[in-house]
Amino acid sequence: MGAYISCNRCDFHAGSIVDGKYTVDRPLGEGTFGKVYRVKRNSDGRIFALKLLKLWAVESLEREKLLKRFDQEYETGLIESDYLVQSCGKGCVEGNPYILMEYCPGGDLLQGVEAGKIDLSKAAAEILMGLKSLHSNGKVHRDLKPENVLIKANGSVALTDFGIAGDRNKRLTERGLMGVPKEVFGTYAYMPPEQVNPRRGDATVLPTTDMFSFGVMMYQLITCELPFGCLNNESDLYQYVNRGKNENWSREILSKSAQGKSWLPLIEGCLKSDFHIRIQTADLALSLVPTSHKSEKVVPVLSTQIPAVKAGVALRVMQGEEFGRIYKLNELLKSTGRRLLTMGRDDDDIRNAIPIKETESSYISRKHCTLEYNPASNTWLLRDGQWDAFTFSKWKVSTNGTYIGSREVPMNGIVLNIGDIISIGDAKLRVEGY
Repeated sequence: MGAYISCNRCDFHAGSIVDGKYTVDRPLGEGTFGKVYRVKRNSDGRIFALKLLKLWAVESLEREKLLKRFDQEYETGLIESDYLVQSCGKGCVEGNPYILMEYCPGGDLLQGVEAGKIDLSKAAAEILMGLKSLHSNGKVHRDLKPENVLIKANGSVALTDFGIAGDRNKRLTERGLMGVPKEVFGTYAYMPPEQVNPRRGDATVLPTTDMFSFGVMMYQLITCELPFGCLNNESDLYQYVNRGKNENWSREILSKSAQGKSWLPLIEGCLKSDFHIRIQTADLALSLVPTSHKSEKVVPVLSTQIPAVKAGVALRVMQGEEFGRIYKLNELLKSTGRRLLTMGRDDDDIRNAIPIKETESSYISRKHCTLEYNPASNTWLLRDGQWDAFTFSKWKVSTNGTYIGSREVPMNGIVLNIGDIISIGDAKLRVEGY
């Protein structure tokens, strides 16, 4: 979207014209950085949701990185899936960018459940298909909760809010909880232990983050309670987080709920505090969703085309500061004249074949991982760490680990396959052909 030199405050009301193209019907909601309106497109009368980034309310030094995240939110909404709220366009008004989105008239998931209009088995399957769409495209939602699951006109549900609300840096730096808006506590309710208090060594955001949030959400929708107790103020937060870390939640309350026993294996697998043994994939969670005689079959829609191998293998940045950048491994190999390609944080003192830009965090090691080509089998091996000849004269692993999907990569390596998602720190790269 580019950097905007200045912006003016925008307060739209019913009847306001936005960007000369859309008429505001009514506001739908407002958060820290954005406001969403129901609008009508003047050219054809079609209804959309319009999300406006309140850039005027953001300090000038923070605007550029916020614009990048907003643009990534738009790009995520372009993933073709019936289970993700689709991006339909974008623009700018008074220096403030907006995203035009698919309008979902049924409200959010919690409203639908309270009104008795939701088949939880069908909704759970659709949510997991939405997560599968995200994860297969190198995205982790990070802020899955009932408010971010909307009900479409046909009664199915779809995930929304892929960007600002789910950003690690926004939420995890809000440590001074006194005076923090209530919505922040709502977000903490669904966060796994490693996301609440990330430690060196487990700070990488993985699909298992969404699996934990999914378990919390389903427990809440079934029992009308949060799994780890009340969470209304700062004094509740420590106890809530500690119960989550110790897996201290009531199986009895779940089992006594209508059909609760049938949900126990799925929710128990999602609420593991150790992400290594938590349910790892949306596919596995889908296999554990209890069936309902009312449920229609959820048809997977994953139309993303991953380029096939013609000349070689490439890595595409799917999430990170250089979103969309492509590293062609076979061409890099030729330029180095070696069988090894190193990857790590972009740093003037380190020469990595694949330097990953990371200025907003420090989760990527300078010498993070190594790619090794095997010409006999025409395969690539990904290994965590690099050979450190100058300091230790031995193989040195990364600080926070290298992952394929939610699987940790050992230093002896894992062979890459087309479609694999590599996670290092907050960056995610997809293995593709070219």
